[in-house]
Amino acid sequence: MNSTATMPDSSISMDAPWRWLGAGLRDVMKAPHLSIGYGVLIIGGGAGITYLLWETGYASLIPVAFGMFAIFGPLLAVGLYEMSRRIEAGESPRLFPVQFAGPRSPLQLAFIGFFLMFAAMVWARIAMLLYALFTNGSYLPMDQFLSFAISTGPGLTMVAIGTVVGGGIAFAIYMLTVVSVPMMMHERTDAFTAIGVGIKAMQKNTGAMVLWAWLIAVITAAGVATFFVGLALAFPLLGHASWHAYREIRGA
Repeated sequence: MNSTATMPDSSISMDAPWRWLGAGLRDVMKAPHLSIGYGVLIIGGGAGITYLLWETGYASLIPVAFGMFAIFGPLLAVGLYEMSRRIEAGESPRLFPVQFAGPRSPLQLAFIGFFLMFAAMVWARIAMLLYALFTNGSYLPMDQFLSFAISTGPGLTMVAIGTVVGGGIAFAIYMLTVVSVPMMMHERTDAFTAIGVGIKAMQKNTGAMVLWAWLIAVITAAGVATFFVGLALAFPLLGHASWHAYREIRGA
């Protein structure tokens, strides 16, 4: 499990993301009670945060909470990576305890966690700044906020700018974590080496990696559109598929 920053000579084909989804679905079906139960647990926490924001009068921050979920998603899926690792090794599917390749990996993974926390804080600050700028600093109840966001010029501008900025942050996080998080669980490596592998993968296989990012965004959005119900399946599917993405990128 010793790691290097080298990439395999062969490129990833454009149909690879679809294979990753197929492999992820097979892992879900190997132990659906574990995978979907994990998804329900994660999404239940997200739904609880959304409810608290609604009840405490901060419903306008719910879109920001969705952005936070996208940022921390790779770390939240570590149990799913462990399950896929066990299935690949011919072991009994289990989510926990997560096994690391070496004693340094948990600390390096924590470093990634701090980086994601910083990115989340930046995104939250930008979102609140945009909200204050376009609403003149006044608080709007949820119904008024929705009307403002979708039926007024300033509201549509705010949504457009927020979407572009948030999408840019999310894509940067994707590029830095799509390989690094599962890699640090599976190989003796450090955060910078693992991040470098992900960046090299993006440079060498831009089309396939952008398609994978698009599929993640579409599947996640479809799950959110079903009021979290579909996300309970979408999250474990993407988590397992991300493991297989890492394995193919590393030339397993």
